[in-house]
Amino acid sequence: MGDTATIVRTGRKFEQVVAGARQVFMADGFEGASVDDIARAAGVSKATLYSYFPDKRHLFMEVATTECTRMADQTLELIGEGTPPRKVLHVAASQLVRFLLSGFSQQCFRICVAERERFPELGRAFYAAGPEMGAKRLSDYLQVAAENNELAIDNVDMAAEQFLELCKVKLWTRAVFGIQDTFTEQEIDEVVQYAVDMFMARYGRDMGTDGALLPR
Repeated sequence: MGDTATIVRTGRKFEQVVAGARQVFMADGFEGASVDDIARAAGVSKATLYSYFPDKRHLFMEVATTECTRMADQTLELIGEGTPPRKVLHVAASQLVRFLLSGFSQQCFRICVAERERFPELGRAFYAAGPEMGAKRLSDYLQVAAENNELAIDNVDMAAEQFLELCKVKLWTRAVFGIQDTFTEQEIDEVVQYAVDMFMARYGRDMGTDGALLPR
């Protein structure tokens, strides 16, 4: 079935199906995941599963989109209106680095790379729900901060991409290549702090110790 197939997102068992698919994909990858196993993990029949999703490609894309959206929304909930840029970026980086290092994110990345030739739509879906959406939301924030004279940025899209890359320094690369699979809070906090400090050194304006903009 084509990628334009309609996904039914209503019904009391929809969330069960998505949760079951997440569990199986995380354990067995994409190729190793069977519809039978997903239905069993979700506690539904195959007929019920197919009433929501035409195939497991669409299931994986739904799982990826759901998790990435949840992470992005959770980050926004932690940021109050009027929060200074340094604090906003610190919260965003803290959430992002932890997400990038999570078992979910790492497994999704591996699946998208492994299935790139056969099912390129998996990578496209994960990219759209993760990096692309994250960059868009960050760009929107940076645009407002620049307009409010809180940050000095000419190209907010490029600045957003730069910040996201700063959050991948050191630990993400080690995780991707299997060099390290557990990370201490100290290691994570170090990456977060350096990412924020470097970004603010380039785009920040004069700030007080509490992160508030100082008068010129």
